[in-house]
Amino acid sequence: MPQSPIELKGSNFTLSVVHLHDDQPEIIHKAIQEKMEQAPDFLKNAPVVINIANLPVDADISALCKIIESVGLRIVGISGCQNEEQRKIVLKSELPLLKEGKSQKALTQENNQTEPIFKKTRIINTPVRSGQRIYAPNSDLIVTSNVSAGAELIADGNIHIYGVLRGRVLAGASGDQESQIFCTHLNAELASIAGQYWLSEKFPDDFVGKAAKLRLVNNELTIETLV
Repeated sequence: MPQSPIELKGSNFTLSVVHLHDDQPEIIHKAIQEKMEQAPDFLKNAPVVINIANLPVDADISALCKIIESVGLRIVGISGCQNEEQRKIVLKSELPLLKEGKSQKALTQENNQTEPIFKKTRIINTPVRSGQRIYAPNSDLIVTSNVSAGAELIADGNIHIYGVLRGRVLAGASGDQESQIFCTHLNAELASIAGQYWLSEKFPDDFVGKAAKLRLVNNELTIETLV
């Protein structure tokens, strides 16, 4: 039998989620345009999921999506539908309905587990060069050397860098808001946890070049001295 010309496989991709808190197209356009100007190389043509959980049920989803794509983002799906009426509106826009993953904390509470979850940690003992992209699915990531500018570290769990961090680091890539970033020498181009991110200019001067820890508090990135 001849081999099939296609092969369907499961895979993991890092997607940012845009949570909409207003249904006025001009307001959304301005807000996303400002974000794009802050990080054009990172966000231009970036695939995103649009979360509409905080919008009115009768919001014009199609108009909002057109505004978002006109700025340069690429919508791959909609999440956060509240009822059947909203589902019909989304399906009419011909965009797929997606269900976001739950945080590790939520999963643990939901399953009422009596035994801890053990995740295998990926460890990198060599320098991470510019252009390299390292992903640790369903686990933490530890890098014991330096991370060059232009390199990218991604993990579904925590990320530890025991060296100089000059590249991009994205923890909690699957949506785990409990994930954290630990770094002994912070000089990152971008740091993100569960879709919330800071660019280099956002880091307080007191923490640049120092040992630091980043985590989410009330869905906002915070930074502390790592001691």
